[in-house]
Amino acid sequence: MVRIALEISAILENVKEITTCGDDFRWFLKLRCNSCGETTDSWQYMSLDERTPTKGGRGYVSMVQKCKMCSRENHIDIMQDQLKSFKSENDGCFVPIAVFDCRGLEPVEFDFRNGWVVLSSCSSKFYEDVDFCEKEWYEYDDQANVSVSVSELQYRFQKTK
Repeated sequence: MVRIALEISAILENVKEITTCGDDFRWFLKLRCNSCGETTDSWQYMSLDERTPTKGGRGYVSMVQKCKMCSRENHIDIMQDQLKSFKSENDGCFVPIAVFDCRGLEPVEFDFRNGWVVLSSCSSKFYEDVDFCEKEWYEYDDQANVSVSVSELQYRFQKTK
């Protein structure tokens, strides 16, 4: 079992926190088979509210995938207790927001897409279903009369214990 953390970095302006929108948030990844090295062509997604049984009935995981090249059955699981938000004090630094329990698969790419929640640091205003496809987002907080933004979104994967 290998645990891999998804770390993100961003520059925040008048933003207190970026978080996911709950158990139905979709994590879009490209995955590589550790057995043969084959990488998925298309984006695969998983979420906490969609669980799949493993072979032999040993439990449920976020995704079970059979490799197209070597036919090995691999699986990956979102570790719910390791999900975190990105906060303003982490501005410009890489911070882990999710950890994946990987068995035979390894994430190699992440697509931010939509479904994020952004909280203003200047008022009680929050924005739901924010789309980070462009790796930046700009809005106006009409309660505090300030602009809010998330820019320079980046990600990386790090093996963790």
